[in-house]
Amino acid sequence: MYPGAPEVTVIDKLGIELTEISARRTTGTMPVEGNTQPAGLLHGGSSAVLAETLASVAAQVHAGEGHQAVGIELNATHHRAVRSGTVTGVATAIHLGRTTASYEIVVTDDRGKRVCTARLTCMILGS
Repeated sequence: MYPGAPEVTVIDKLGIELTEISARRTTGTMPVEGNTQPAGLLHGGSSAVLAETLASVAAQVHAGEGHQAVGIELNATHHRAVRSGTVTGVATAIHLGRTTASYEIVVTDDRGKRVCTARLTCMILGS
């Protein structure tokens, strides 16, 4: 999907696993362990990376061959703390246009409780 991409990316470093990939819906998981801040809680930046990863992959599928999707705006609201387990993210398309794609990303904990709600808009670049 990403010709010329480095062998190791932030996806690998944070332990993100993609579980479903499409332009309309992309899902994945990430361990809490190793992605915490000093107080032992899931780092908000880690949730943001998960959210941006899922939506960016979905946007890249939407963009198609010969085009590239790049994030241009990300916002995230953190709802609750998580100390252990795995979080799951679901990126759902809000808008799939010719030049932009926007997604809502919901991150939940092992109990299905919402941890974070994010939104990402990507610009679609031509070849």
